[in-house]
Amino acid sequence: MQEDVIRAWWAHRQGLDGSLMGASAAPALAQTGWSRSVGGAGPYVALFARTGLSREAIDAAVAALDIYELPAARGCTYIVPSADFALALHAGQGFGDDAQIVTAKKYCGVTDAEVEQLCHAVLAALAAGPLDPRALKDALGDAVRNLGAEGKKRGTTTTLPLALGKLQSSGEIRRVSTNGRLDQQRYRYARWDGSPSQQVQISKGEAYQELARRYFRWIGPARMVHFQWFSGLSARDAREAIAPLGLVPLSSDDDRLIFPDDLEELSVFRVPTEPHYDLTGGLDNIAHLRREMLSLLPEADRQRRVLGEQGEQILGALSDMPDHPILDRGRLIGFWQYDPEAKAIVWATFDQHSVALSDVVARTEAFIRDELGDMRSFSLDSPESRKPRIAALRQNAHH
Repeated sequence: MQEDVIRAWWAHRQGLDGSLMGASAAPALAQTGWSRSVGGAGPYVALFARTGLSREAIDAAVAALDIYELPAARGCTYIVPSADFALALHAGQGFGDDAQIVTAKKYCGVTDAEVEQLCHAVLAALAAGPLDPRALKDALGDAVRNLGAEGKKRGTTTTLPLALGKLQSSGEIRRVSTNGRLDQQRYRYARWDGSPSQQVQISKGEAYQELARRYFRWIGPARMVHFQWFSGLSARDAREAIAPLGLVPLSSDDDRLIFPDDLEELSVFRVPTEPHYDLTGGLDNIAHLRREMLSLLPEADRQRRVLGEQGEQILGALSDMPDHPILDRGRLIGFWQYDPEAKAIVWATFDQHSVALSDVVARTEAFIRDELGDMRSFSLDSPESRKPRIAALRQNAHH
């Protein structure tokens, strides 16, 4: 099967073909997958590109618990639709929070009983209402232990993050943004009485199987190793999760997996004749779910050299986007960044493209300028740190 067909198919299934325009946030995330959140603006841009939703509408969906940021796959935070809250929490348990506790037990003398006692104290402190970390620590007093130099060396200075991580992954508490926005990292913590994870009890095996089912609907055809990376599972656990789903290889000489009914649809799918441009974030699901860029590039573009984290690198060899992508029917055709000083998107494409792309750039630029204020990739991203990337894009611009 031709790769341009598969790229356009991914764009179609990911709603990057205009098919989700006007949809609300929860159905869009249910169809295209949970949106990776790292304290940046990526989830806003992902939903805007697919649905045209305003930041206000997305924030309202968060406030209404139609969507929410939760520890999910691999224990990492994602924006998840309400129908998947329980699954996300169950699928994420045993990763980040457990690893942090194991480290604290090994190097700082922390015990399970100590963490459990602190968890009870946190829930009691939050009974009267949400608290920010400082107020919560003040309320807990001596129940929180400083882990000294060894803890600081391991990245955990007190026992409080251990309890908060455990309570979040179990769904007993949730982080509440202080200003209701997804692209900042100031939170209060609130009890989540009657949370979905407590109402829906499923085994780890069942959670992983349901995660696999969603994954291959979101981004099939994909390889088992792609799902293994996304889920954080061992090779054996990933195989066990996939086994009951009835997935089939894309072809006799292509081991990418897909549902049989999706393969039937893909076999008659045709690449749209007209370009359809999208500006999305660097962690957008069209690449993030598989964590590879090679398949988004035709052969002619795979050897292009771009500015990566380690200087100039071959584009097709990268796992992660060096900048935010510009796509045309699933094909990566260029990159962009937002320059907050100029209040403008700086962008460059590999080849010349039509006026329609300029219109999409202008629309995305207005969304970021007027509704977000900036396009931070992650919590520590800053206008200053972005300057080299912006300069490189300006130098390579063809528009």
